[in-house]
Amino acid sequence: MKKQSSLSEALKSTFNIAAYLIVFAAAVWLYFNVLGDPSHFEGGNIENNPKKGDYFGVIYKGGPIVPILMTLAVVTIIFFIERFISITIAKGRGNVVTFLQNIKSLVAEEKIDEAIVLCDKQRGSVANVLRAGLQRYKAMKAEKNMTKDQKILSIQKELEEASALETPMLSKNLVILSTHASIGVLVGLIGTVLGMIRAFAALATSGAPDAVALSTGISEALVNTAIGIITSTLSIIAFNTFNAMIDAITYRIDEAGFTIVQAFAASEK
Repeated sequence: MKKQSSLSEALKSTFNIAAYLIVFAAAVWLYFNVLGDPSHFEGGNIENNPKKGDYFGVIYKGGPIVPILMTLAVVTIIFFIERFISITIAKGRGNVVTFLQNIKSLVAEEKIDEAIVLCDKQRGSVANVLRAGLQRYKAMKAEKNMTKDQKILSIQKELEEASALETPMLSKNLVILSTHASIGVLVGLIGTVLGMIRAFAALATSGAPDAVALSTGISEALVNTAIGIITSTLSIIAFNTFNAMIDAITYRIDEAGFTIVQAFAASEK
């Protein structure tokens, strides 16, 4: 089991690294070959201003920080999709609220075998945790050499161990979203600072300021700020949404687990 777990963790880490590298390579290609195509600029020269209303050219003028920001934005979307699929799978096949209500009803009626079958049909992390608790419940019913308190403690321990194995998978990769929420703005600010340096350098030239250089610097500053803010906003929304979903799932798991323990305590003489 440890070898399988280590292999799984290694594969997930490899996926995370590969996602960044592939997206960054695609972002660099897109930046130079699509956004930086001369057709987006006046006179077909990328040194000139972008054509009016051509946002590809405007984004290109954001400078070399743009591919990094594009990478952060796209990777955020990738892990948003990955977490949504993972949490949906963790809930199982049917409605998780209805499933938990049915489990509590079956346990209250001492229909443990039916509850285990329902867990097998539901699948997912939630069902796995409750199935482990129900199996221990059934085993403790047949146990004659333990006190009531020892049996209850055994069921509680089984539920805790099953939760400890399943719940970390729900929050996997959320750290990436929380990191993007912070560094998205910071990377955007780096681009902003570089753009403002270029703008003030244009103003410092002798004679009349270079209008093209000045506008390029301001454009670089504003584009990077905008992309950075958008990336951070998406990351914050995704992180908070998934945290709320995970909290709801773990709360219901705890609630169902408590029901299992209480039902056993009430039935055990």
